Amino acid sequence: MLNKPTPLPSELSSAHDLITAQGHEIHNQSILIEKLKAQLSGMQRHRFGQSSEKLNQIEMSLENTEIEAQSASSEPNVKPAEDTKDKPKRKALPEHLERIDDVVPIAVSCCRECGGHLRPLSESITEELDYVPSRFVVKRIVRPKLSCRTCETIHQAPMPPRPIERGRPSAGLIAHVLISKYCDHLPLYRQSQIYAREEIDLSRSTLAGWVAQSAQLLEPLADAIGKHVMEGSAIFADDTTIPCQAPGKGKTKTARIWIYVRDERGFGGQSAPAAYYKYSPTRDSAQPSRHLAGFNGFMHADGYAGYNAAIADNDITLVACMAHVRRKFFDIYKASKSPLAQEAIARITALYEIEKEIKGRPPDARAAERQERAKPLLEEFETWLTQVLQTVSGKTPFASAVRYALRRMEGLQVYLADGRLEIDNNTAERAMRPIALGRKNYMFVGSDAGGKSAAILYTLIETAKLNGVNPQEWLTNVLNRIPEHKINRVAELAPWNHNPPTKA
Repeated sequence: MLNKPTPLPSELSSAHDLITAQGHEIHNQSILIEKLKAQLSGMQRHRFGQSSEKLNQIEMSLENTEIEAQSASSEPNVKPAEDTKDKPKRKALPEHLERIDDVVPIAVSCCRECGGHLRPLSESITEELDYVPSRFVVKRIVRPKLSCRTCETIHQAPMPPRPIERGRPSAGLIAHVLISKYCDHLPLYRQSQIYAREEIDLSRSTLAGWVAQSAQLLEPLADAIGKHVMEGSAIFADDTTIPCQAPGKGKTKTARIWIYVRDERGFGGQSAPAAYYKYSPTRDSAQPSRHLAGFNGFMHADGYAGYNAAIADNDITLVACMAHVRRKFFDIYKASKSPLAQEAIARITALYEIEKEIKGRPPDARAAERQERAKPLLEEFETWLTQVLQTVSGKTPFASAVRYALRRMEGLQVYLADGRLEIDNNTAERAMRPIALGRKNYMFVGSDAGGKSAAILYTLIETAKLNGVNPQEWLTNVLNRIPEHKINRVAELAPWNHNPPTKA
């Protein structure tokens, strides 16, 4: 509520004091407005904007050349540049797909011109892609019984192993349910409705039981993938929220999904990439400490203080994330078009350009290139941030972004000396996208046990995707084999060991 204006003082000295006080108030209000604009811009972009910042980076650079473009377009006799972009070419349909011929016969039996007899010459073939809806089949396991004519002993083959003993679903159906939920983000109640259209009665509770039993069966394989992740020299770590139903309270609680990724493809490493998800009901520091027990190496992560205990208890070197630093300046630029924020983004972009050039090179070559080209740029960036901080108000969002960057400068410099490291933690953030998509659809997990099952299945499916393996095909194969597979050799079933069948 606005206050009524106070009468102006009659004395000159009092008027000067009032003007000075109002000037300070206006300055503080301007800072508050800038801070609120930056917060509003960040929240709007997070909720409604694009997840990628690349397009906005282009828009920012276009603003600097807008006047030149307008003046160039106003010059007489200037021909527009020809569009040399290649037209899109239609790809051939995959050869492994079944071909069904639909022959269109000629409606005449003789030549329309002379009435002569027609004989085959050639044919024109036009291919179109069709879809045959998936269908349920009943798989019958037939075990003949044989009896001995001498002693009348009855012989019969034992029942083959099944993912769910005394259950009706086959490995293929279970895999389809799991992939539909944790890969295609289709809640179980929607799957139940889809199956009902085929007159198949599979309730949501039945499907939930299958998910829980399958996760329990597959947990040793998820742990083997987690062991593979923790054996890496460098990992990427992050966490995100996931709502969990709180029994008896009529609402959900905020639980966490943690992600640890091993991905050495950036420097040409030969180890298979893998993603290891863990669930916890809280975000206290005991959770990452338990997950990271025994890990020694580099860890890319954000500024969450909960990692400090794990870092202190193990030989872990924290690698800070440049993307988090850039994002703060990006939000400020989007809100206020600040030239200082624009320059900060440009300096960070120069570091990313170097990373694009050296991606996939051996570690030694990457480290040498960073020492020669990136290290001076990062040192100049730190000096520039220190100088700029002395010229701006400490209460502004820009000053807050500068202090955030300077506090993490030691961790940001770690990647320069080791070619196995990356400039940011985007690998872990990409692995979090399935969680974000899933919680929008199924909204919450039903219990802590359900959260644990989700983490196990995300581990398997996302690791398969990282290795370029069809998760439906691989998971069906695993569910068929794992009931009788030796527990100490379960790593043999990992996605990177999968040999897909040859397509006819």
